[in-house]
Amino acid sequence: SSRETTNSVSHFILMGFPSSPKMQLLCFGFFSVAYTLTVMGNAAIVCAVHWDRRLHTPMYILLGNFSLLEICYVTTTVPKMLANFLSTSKSISFVSCFAQFYFYFSFGYDEGFYLCIMAFDRCLAICRPLHYPCIMTRQLCTGLVIFGWSCGLIILLTPVVLISQLPYCGPNVINHFVCDPVPLMMLSCSEDITTQLIYSTFNHIFMIGTFLFILCSYALVILAVVRMTSEAGKQKAFSTCASHLAVVTLFYGSIFMMYVSPKSGHPVKMQKIIALFYSVITPLCNPLIYSLRNKEMKDALVKIFRTRKGVHKR
Repeated sequence: SSRETTNSVSHFILMGFPSSPKMQLLCFGFFSVAYTLTVMGNAAIVCAVHWDRRLHTPMYILLGNFSLLEICYVTTTVPKMLANFLSTSKSISFVSCFAQFYFYFSFGYDEGFYLCIMAFDRCLAICRPLHYPCIMTRQLCTGLVIFGWSCGLIILLTPVVLISQLPYCGPNVINHFVCDPVPLMMLSCSEDITTQLIYSTFNHIFMIGTFLFILCSYALVILAVVRMTSEAGKQKAFSTCASHLAVVTLFYGSIFMMYVSPKSGHPVKMQKIIALFYSVITPLCNPLIYSLRNKEMKDALVKIFRTRKGVHKR
């Protein structure tokens, strides 16, 4: 029966990066350090926003939520990848695989929506500075935070359910370090054009829509900054937006190469390297970008570390 055929695969094998045992240990050590630094860096920003009352503004509240989202994002994939470096079986159950797929891509979508929200916030603050406090109220900021977290979780339900319902009767080896939908669809016993089309459409709308929104927002910001008469005002505006633009470039630069089309022509090894970049390296760089280019954030982090150091000394 079709039900038996669909359920004949009870687990998948994540190949990851096949290499010698010594190289696997080196990779385990490197990515363990990268994961620890990513969690610590983003957690430091979350704590700074939470504890420093000067950072209780929409811009920093959104940044704190974005950093928390980064922690969730890397945690969906890296711990399993680290475990597989030390494992010989490298298996993941059917349910766990699709759970990883769902949360990994949901949080990825949420990151794109948060970058849009943060661009909207900066556009309002720079283009409409006098009206900003009246528009960006506490209620609107709370609504935007909820919107940013929930959108990806809702949108990804459809492709995850559709791809999970495809018949999987073997083989069950995924040539990736994460349960990626493209190799999952390739493992299906039958080629479902409708599911591929729906998945591709979701990616096109998300990627192009959010990217154009950010592009338009910063076009308005640049126009507003150019019209400013104060050099100090121009410098402050560009400094505020530079870190966000750097993160946007890292995020969209790598993802545009991968997920606009489910049948992109990149070699499998290159796909894994690109995926590794936006899954591990980008979340690691984001705390550095935001803290090094933002004086208020640097001051808050220094204050927290000094406070904690003083408490430990007592």
